[in-house]
Amino acid sequence: MKYLIVVTAVFITLISCNNEPKLVLNYTQGKAFGTSFSVQFIEEKEVDFSKSYDSLVEVINASMSTYIDTSDISRINKGDATVVIDDHFKKVFAVSKRIYAETKGAFDPTIGVLVNAWDFGPGGKVMSLDSLKIDSLLVSVGLDKVALQKDKIVKSHENTFIDFNALAKGYAVDVFAEFLENKGYQNYLVEIGGEIRGKGKNVIKQKPWRIGVEDPNFDDTQSYSKVISLRDQSMATSGSYRKFKLDENGNRYAHIIDTKTGYPHKSNLLSVSILADTCVEADAYATAFMSMGLERSKQFLEKHPELKVFFIYENESKELQTLALNDFPAD
Repeated sequence: MKYLIVVTAVFITLISCNNEPKLVLNYTQGKAFGTSFSVQFIEEKEVDFSKSYDSLVEVINASMSTYIDTSDISRINKGDATVVIDDHFKKVFAVSKRIYAETKGAFDPTIGVLVNAWDFGPGGKVMSLDSLKIDSLLVSVGLDKVALQKDKIVKSHENTFIDFNALAKGYAVDVFAEFLENKGYQNYLVEIGGEIRGKGKNVIKQKPWRIGVEDPNFDDTQSYSKVISLRDQSMATSGSYRKFKLDENGNRYAHIIDTKTGYPHKSNLLSVSILADTCVEADAYATAFMSMGLERSKQFLEKHPELKVFFIYENESKELQTLALNDFPAD
């Protein structure tokens, strides 16, 4: 989670002419966590929460940003056993532990040491990593090597490196949403780096919040062929179509490491979009399913009907296919 805050508040004064009181769509956009964010909510007047958003970002970064040397997580990764973690860290850690167990390690915030170790090289060529090096790094991988004891993180292996980037954006979305709810707002839409949480609807237009499921375009263009209504839920998407490399045989590898072998793996799964109650859960499960692949994910979802999922993948003929499970909305 990178440290960057640039916030711009824009008040789009869309007035409801037929109903009293008149309503305003308050819209704020900015840069944070190395990406962009936007917040919109309905109110009877213009309200600027830019400074509050700044403060939320700063607190989350101070707790969990691996890009800040003095953050709690950076100090823990360096071996500082005196760090007393805050509630943000505790909540993300608890979700990580639960989903790590549910997915049998497919979701693992300690795999980052191997992701960083693999040299994907310039020009898109996948380079080899010595098997001895992989084995030496694997011994420190596994969230089961990390525990919470009396507000402090205890590691059973000193080199275990914790990285919450796979679910930190989703968690920040939830924090922003809870901030708005604590202010009494019941109609809002929060988005950070493509992860989204919405509540209520756009009462000015008397329509639900509408969001797009991004197409897996390999040329860095952005398009949406599927648009759905978001009703009191969160959505997160994970994909291999933007961050991938090719080997000498043209096989595509995503930046996804098998937590059991330490090697990146080929996958025909291009994108996973998940609807869940909280964005931190949607974000974590989306990452897990990309690692698990299509068939294992389908088996997992048979036991988790609460997760609504939309897959985009390639068949054996390299044709794009889609699969919606557990009542993921058609539109």
